[in-house]
Amino acid sequence: MADCPRYLDLKPVHHAEGAVRLPGSKSISNRTLLLAAMADGRTDILDLLASDDTEVMLQALQKLGIKWNKTDASKHYVVDGAAGALPVQQADLFMGNAGTAIRPLTAALAVLGGDFTLHGVARMHERPIGDLVDALNEAGASIEYTGEPGYPPLHIKRGNLQAHRLSVRGNVSSQFLTALLMAAPLMAREHDVTIDVQGELISKPYIEITLNLMRRFGVVIEQDGWQSFTLRQGQRYKSPGSIHVEGDASSASYFLAAGAIAGGPVRVEGIGKDSIQGDIRFAESLERMGGIVSYGDNWIEARSSGIIKPVDEDLNHIPDAAMTLAVMALHADGVSTLRNIGSWRVKETDRIAAMATELRKLGAGVDEGSDWLRITPPEQIQSAVIDTYDDHRMAMCFSLASLDGPLRNGNLIRINDPQCVAKTFPEYFLAFSQIAHTL
Repeated sequence: MADCPRYLDLKPVHHAEGAVRLPGSKSISNRTLLLAAMADGRTDILDLLASDDTEVMLQALQKLGIKWNKTDASKHYVVDGAAGALPVQQADLFMGNAGTAIRPLTAALAVLGGDFTLHGVARMHERPIGDLVDALNEAGASIEYTGEPGYPPLHIKRGNLQAHRLSVRGNVSSQFLTALLMAAPLMAREHDVTIDVQGELISKPYIEITLNLMRRFGVVIEQDGWQSFTLRQGQRYKSPGSIHVEGDASSASYFLAAGAIAGGPVRVEGIGKDSIQGDIRFAESLERMGGIVSYGDNWIEARSSGIIKPVDEDLNHIPDAAMTLAVMALHADGVSTLRNIGSWRVKETDRIAAMATELRKLGAGVDEGSDWLRITPPEQIQSAVIDTYDDHRMAMCFSLASLDGPLRNGNLIRINDPQCVAKTFPEYFLAFSQIAHTL
């Protein structure tokens, strides 16, 4: 995407069909990198996502003295774990706009101690981190804000974090709990550590990814439902030897939706029926909207039934993939309501506001609330210039507006700043072009 223009024009797509090999999951990739760095032993990571967000994590680990190498094989990395210690005690770390990097690193660095500054792009400095910082500071860490309180940039100094119990709010971002869970073995060397969740925990499937990967590295967390998590003392991360990164389930949603809207079949490869990612449940919503879905061990496929049905759903469990449903709703034969998506407000952009603005450009009627969207599809989708707000998922979602589904729109869609997809899927528009058949 280095030479990508300021905008990309998408011609009307009359039929979608083909197969796409998915890039690695961002959530799995960045968690795996940090776990490998904290583990005892060398870890081979296969099919690591190549993207801006993983590059941010790799560079941060390198500055912290963690040794890693990319082998001759594409997307194959070897990480030499530091066995729960940091070779470098002082570093200035640029975190871009990678929430999956800055939040777990903040917790790990606060526990291990040193002198670290963490900062990112302007939008990162608008994304909340106060609940995580409060939980760590109340337990004895020493983290200061160097800008707006509650938000990065951060200055982490050596504290005295020896608490047996921590507490964190669960209703803003599941990444705060993920960060504490991943850092728990660093705190539990001499005593058990319990993490309590205040209020409702959102995005529970992402916590399941965290717990699953921690088990792969030899650490088992005991759960009391979704309100309390306990790590028994003395557990340490140990390399599993090698680990494979699944294809990204959120990215799969765009191609599966394309198959359901514009004929199909469209198959995504690299993820299957036994995926550990919660966003695989997007396929269930797709079926409720009329798509025909089939599964294999390492693939999922979708095709059209000839109609797109409206939905009214609580989508708290699939916040990223829920964005795909919002654009699918353009093609539905009735009004769709997406509920319990308040976490969209604190993502790469305010995704509720951005989604509403761009859907209206296409002729949709849109009502929005603090944590919901109601979308009335237009009689015919209009041609439009779509702004993407430096948000990869906005760019990828709105490619679906070019599909010639039941509305037979024949419209032209211009995507501004298409290179923003480099955050998680640099080759997205190339992959989309390979399944999108224009007249």
